[in-house]
Amino acid sequence: MAAPTCSAPGLWVRATGHRLGSFFTVFCKPFCSSAAASRPLNAQQLAERLRAQTREQNTKEEPVLTNPVQRRVRELVRFTQQLQRVHPNVLAKALRRGILHQDQDLVVVNKPYGLPVHGGPGVQLCISDVLPILAKMLHGHKAEPLHLCHRLDKETTGVMVLAREKEVAHQVQELFRTRQVAKKYWTITVRVPIPPAGVVDIPIVEKEVQGQQHHHKMALSPSYRMDNGKMVKVRANRHAHVAVTQYQVLSSTLSSALLELQPVTGIKHQLRVHLSFGLDCPILGDHKYSDWNKLAPQKLPVGTLKRLGLVQAKARHIPLHLHARQLVLPALGSRREELNLVCQLPRFFARSLRRLGLEMPSKDRHGDDEEGHLGAQ
Repeated sequence: MAAPTCSAPGLWVRATGHRLGSFFTVFCKPFCSSAAASRPLNAQQLAERLRAQTREQNTKEEPVLTNPVQRRVRELVRFTQQLQRVHPNVLAKALRRGILHQDQDLVVVNKPYGLPVHGGPGVQLCISDVLPILAKMLHGHKAEPLHLCHRLDKETTGVMVLAREKEVAHQVQELFRTRQVAKKYWTITVRVPIPPAGVVDIPIVEKEVQGQQHHHKMALSPSYRMDNGKMVKVRANRHAHVAVTQYQVLSSTLSSALLELQPVTGIKHQLRVHLSFGLDCPILGDHKYSDWNKLAPQKLPVGTLKRLGLVQAKARHIPLHLHARQLVLPALGSRREELNLVCQLPRFFARSLRRLGLEMPSKDRHGDDEEGHLGAQ
């Protein structure tokens, strides 16, 4: 006697597309014959079923968005989540499409938003994981893995330098360490710095947030304090690091600004801390450093929300608007001239500029009106 079968398949897997934004949707049908229902599930089937049920629940909870800006924010959130789930080969191909420069020593890529450089807790995929694959795509199957020359934060986009050989990577790292690399970042801030150009020279230290056990943030550790209207020098914190940031306003409105930043030092989260706590102008989308005493989404002025087409409840989805715009590397190895590397703004950054009424310098407008290499950005 033939074994009873299920009238409908218990599991469907549908693949949509082959680009970076592609994803796999798994639907699980719980109803089947008693024989199939009693059949034990292996670990993979159980995991797939749980993921499908979670995905289905999340889909039901998400309201249908009619506002195009809110739809775009949701797309970006999904895009960054998908970056952690794609196959390493797909990610390597995306990085290859975003190559800004390559020669016999270096490969320079446009780092996407939301992609960590190194692994860590909760990180499923990072740039360092796919460097061997990218090297083979560029230089053949016998190619040695590419080497990281520096790092950018997960939420930061822009110029990232890789080296073909470890010795070259060490040389470039030394250039960064000795501050011989000129770095320029572009960022959108909430509020406008006063004065419009200057230098923030305030040491930075890592501290535990009061009332938030095991949660640490970088914080200012100034060398002076006010005492009865007088400036008094205080003892330096032995754990503090010297941190210096040069800034200039490129464009501004009443409530926001486009800034060019030149970090002289390279302390962790230096730009974010100096802007938020030093100038009281946090970076748009910086939900970590917009408030020192609590962990909460960035609170934006009503006018800024209106221009972005968002309500405060959706502000938590706004991405960090910090872009590594330009690097200038001095002569190295066989290269006798300095190397000037410029990276276009990601699409979400350019759109925010237009909505907020901020203008780029005229010499930079043409290049950034075009779409970037990674269209999902």
